[in-house]
Amino acid sequence: MTSWWCEYALLADGVAPSVSITARHGRISEAEPNTTAPEGATRLAGLTVPGFANAHSHAFHRALRSRVQAERGTFWTWRDTMYRAAQRLNPDNYYRLARAVFAEMTRAGISVVGEFHYVHNRPDGGSYDDPNAMGVALLAAADDAGIRITLLDTLYLFDGMDEHQYRNPVNVQHRFSDLTGERWAARLADLRVSRTQRLGAAVHSARAVNPTGLSTAAEWAKDNNAPLHAHVSEQRAENETTRIMHGCTPTELLESVGVLETTFTAVHGTHLTDHDIDLLGSSESSVCMCPTTERDLGDGIGPTRELTAAGVSLCVGSDSHAVIDQMVEARAVELHERLRSEQRGVHSAGELMHMATTAGHRSLGWDDAGAIAVGNRADLVTISLTTARTAGASTDLLLEAAVFASTESDITSVVIDGRQVATDGEHDHIDVAAELDSSIRELLQ
Repeated sequence: MTSWWCEYALLADGVAPSVSITARHGRISEAEPNTTAPEGATRLAGLTVPGFANAHSHAFHRALRSRVQAERGTFWTWRDTMYRAAQRLNPDNYYRLARAVFAEMTRAGISVVGEFHYVHNRPDGGSYDDPNAMGVALLAAADDAGIRITLLDTLYLFDGMDEHQYRNPVNVQHRFSDLTGERWAARLADLRVSRTQRLGAAVHSARAVNPTGLSTAAEWAKDNNAPLHAHVSEQRAENETTRIMHGCTPTELLESVGVLETTFTAVHGTHLTDHDIDLLGSSESSVCMCPTTERDLGDGIGPTRELTAAGVSLCVGSDSHAVIDQMVEARAVELHERLRSEQRGVHSAGELMHMATTAGHRSLGWDDAGAIAVGNRADLVTISLTTARTAGASTDLLLEAAVFASTESDITSVVIDGRQVATDGEHDHIDVAAELDSSIRELLQ
């Protein structure tokens, strides 16, 4: 049994003072407000919230941070560097880089990551002796960093679409492709995960997977009761090429082959039509917004006001890791919407925290996490209320202070599954900065 006493904690009914939390075997067995500190309990000063969910990650993209702003940081600057990094990955260096990236996430209070994994093959496009070697490396990296993971193994078949046909993969894209949906599904049958891991599915996009492949992925996800994610309408060009090829939007195409379900998450959803939004809402699908990446790439601002009005659940991800900070991502959903609609207060602090915690966990298949409640996994993230960013916060507005003022630098304690993983910005056994530096330099030297 492990116990903590929180100065303040976010419970189901809101922020409460003097909360005693007890965990057994990594799960919360008690969460009581207005208590005195039990003997032996670890004291957590500040506001303790549930662990954050990072619902969309490409771990190796972390190597691109600050390296893709040359020549005014065009999309082509970014893509060329990304392809160069992807070409140089192997199971060993991917493990080391991902371990450091996942440890960076834990320092930022992230208790689960959805890794959208599409680098499957050797550089020449052939399979490794173990066809899942790259995925196994990611699973091992997450385990060593102390973070839970949903490995969203990604189906990627084509380079894109012309007017009447799909283009075959070229160059580094051969590393991404299983050639057919059937071969992708057969490879997944041999992949094993532990109790802190989930196996999910993803399709890269409507432009990279044909309707047959989309249907195969949807059937696999249903048969395995697994989450299914896809990049959707990230850029206007994706909508235009899909209309030319199929006479519909990407969302309409996904709906026609049975992808839209309660377990489906559309990533980005930046350029959705009103009908797309209605389809996502009626199917009870989710949308994962990645604001810091969407603005870094200049992709646009998604219609979050309309999505929530249609009943679509929103979550957040750090995607390319221009920033790893879920409070920054969550408040950007509201701040971007203010710029788009010229209105304030579309999404409340409570709604934004829900996106960063409960909604993200559910999108990744973890219904037993994302809230401080009896029976849930003991994920506790404590935010200091005495830093230069949070000092002076009103006691009746602590949630607003956390969502709209704090950053990952204000996090003083991170507990995942009842185990202390990071304290005062330091991972419990990984020198995050040093390992990031060495692994990135090795990859892109």
